[in-house]
Amino acid sequence: MARLPFLGRLTSRDYIALVVGGFLVFFETILTFVISFLPKSVIQWFYDRSRNLFHFLVGPPLPKSDEQHITERIRRAEDFQRLCEIFGYEHEEHVVLTKDGYLLGLHRLPAKKGERRSHFGTSTGKPVVYLHHGLLMNSEVWVCLTNPKRSLAFTLVELGFDVWLGNNRGNKYSKKSIYHNPNSTKFWDYSIDDFAWHDIPDSISYILSVTREPSLSYVGFSQGTAQAFAALSIHPPLNEKINVFIALAPAMSPAGLAASVVDSLMKASPTLLFLIFGRKSIMSSVPAWQSLLYPPVFSAAITSSLRWLFNWRSHNISPLQKLAAFPHLYSYASVKSVVHWFQIMRNAKFQMYDDDVQRVMLIRRAPRPSGVTAYAPARFPTRNIVSPIVLLYGDQDSLVDIDVMLHELPKHSVVARRLHGYEHLDIIWGSNIHKDVIPHVVDALRQYCVKPERTESEAKMTNGVSSDYEEYTGTTTPADTISVYDL
Repeated sequence: MARLPFLGRLTSRDYIALVVGGFLVFFETILTFVISFLPKSVIQWFYDRSRNLFHFLVGPPLPKSDEQHITERIRRAEDFQRLCEIFGYEHEEHVVLTKDGYLLGLHRLPAKKGERRSHFGTSTGKPVVYLHHGLLMNSEVWVCLTNPKRSLAFTLVELGFDVWLGNNRGNKYSKKSIYHNPNSTKFWDYSIDDFAWHDIPDSISYILSVTREPSLSYVGFSQGTAQAFAALSIHPPLNEKINVFIALAPAMSPAGLAASVVDSLMKASPTLLFLIFGRKSIMSSVPAWQSLLYPPVFSAAITSSLRWLFNWRSHNISPLQKLAAFPHLYSYASVKSVVHWFQIMRNAKFQMYDDDVQRVMLIRRAPRPSGVTAYAPARFPTRNIVSPIVLLYGDQDSLVDIDVMLHELPKHSVVARRLHGYEHLDIIWGSNIHKDVIPHVVDALRQYCVKPERTESEAKMTNGVSSDYEEYTGTTTPADTISVYDL
């Protein structure tokens, strides 16, 4: 009997996972639909019940400290503006129109705390730094820390940089297009390819036109690094606009997920995600769950999910930081962009999105005596990148295979620094990033940015870390924290 291409590829365990996953997503969809019609009084009732249950199991709440009050304000902040106001920073909002019609929100921190500007949307005369978030995130992840000295964005502003923060199409600040309604499937028909072809280069061109700078420094986190790897590899002129690319928890070709059932199922057929989640945004019910659950319960659910999917223990992120940041963790993203990641993981190649899925399935089933295939998705030519690259990665990060990554990057312009004991999210929210991470970002920026003397006290350097950074944070960097590999 002929074997069906789809059914023959799955094991009994895969079928069980598919059925259970489909049921849970169906249940989630129904629940989200019901919640959307519930009055606030009913939602508040569920919230109060989850709070009472938590205190029954854990104990009654204790009087709040100053840090807990800050945590609560950050957790409740509704947007980027409110987060900046908590710490006394003024921000600017900008909108970029991409060449394919998406409107992207950009946030800017042009001035230090207490520094007033009379003209907005103009050049500051400072070196420009562009920060870009990861998958399922937005620009809020850079400014939702319980201490501003642990925020990379706020630290760079205080050290004299003009800081810009980007957003991907479809997320909280970029959910608009001049061609497609966000309720349509066409709006969500994008992958990493589109971030590389449009979002990153168009955002950078806009920033440079406003600031009148010849180039900027790019700092990406997770998928924000993958988007830059891809964009720099396919846009040679873009390399002239980025004077240094600092990759935090860099992502290029992850080995896979720690949850073996999900990992094997998605690698076998990445497009199963379309069957489970549809062809619009993925996990769009998260805000509804967040409104129903008491914050410590929601935080515990996120922590457990990260441990199950990625084997991240999150020990370097304090409980208060989780309470503050996890409500700002999720933002809308397309199912197609997640399918793209599973295609990359399945083939162990940093490739463009593979639209010809059926053809791939048929070719792989056919006999191949020579081992040669007649079809291969185009790779991003990352060895063509010219901009200097600094990689900061955690040696406990399950999504980073540094050896594979270094093999795919140009050897003449890459520096890799290992962060001992760090996982993925630790690099932006860890308790000691002001000691272990930020000083090396500052050092790299001042080494490569245009006219670094424009930042304060640039010439005063101690052990590779500028002394005004130490004055701002009150810390120094332990010498044995990071290992450096110069290639």
